[in-house]
This record gives sequence, C-alpha cells and structure tokens, in this order.
Amino acid sequence: MATLDQCRAALDRLAQNMTTADGSVRSAAALDRSLSCRITDLDVTFLGRLAEGTIKDVTHVPGKPPHRAEIRLSMAGDDLVAVVDGRLNFARAWGSGRIKLEASLRDLLRLRTLL
Repeated sequence: MATLDQCRAALDRLAQNMTTADGSVRSAAALDRSLSCRITDLDVTFLGRLAEGTIKDVTHVPGKPPHRAEIRLSMAGDDLVAVVDGRLNFARAWGSGRIKLEASLRDLLRLRTLL
C-alpha cells in the first residue's frame, strides 16, 4: 500500500510532467479547475487547482473532500503511483472502475488527451 508521502510525490511528479508537456497535452492541461484526488485506502483527499498547465496549491485533508471540486478523482494509492509511473494505463483502470473520474462532459472531453 502506497504511503501518504508516496502519493504526494506521485502528484508532484504528475504536476512536473504536465509543465514539460507540449502540443495537445499542454493544451488539455491549460484548464483552470478545482481538483480533488481521493485516496481510498488511506482515507485522505488531496485538493488542488489545475491551472496554467500544472497542478497548484496541493494540500490534503483526512476523509472525503470538504467541497465538491470541478474535477474529482478517486483511487487506491498504489494505483495513483502506478499511473504516474506509467505502469498502469489510466484509460483501462478508469474503464474497469479501479479509478473513478468525475467532471463535466466538456472537461472530460478536454482531459482525454491527458489520460
């Protein structure tokens, strides 16, 4: 089971990867949306903002998120680390229910390039 620090490091790596992306990936990451990532096995939620092509202002709170973010993810810590490390395909994990992603239809269509 991934630790809180490993999950935070994975989110930091994801943010770094987003800042160095180019083309359609960079364009898809250019949203300005609130973001939550619930780590189910740790019972913690990371909160932040997808803005300027990266994830900013990341904090975490115990349990469920205190408010409904515009983009909401939910998964086990090991799955977060595996997706960021490239060992788990996001689309397959999402399709099988291992990862849950909720957002507006418009945001989902734009985010598909990232995923």
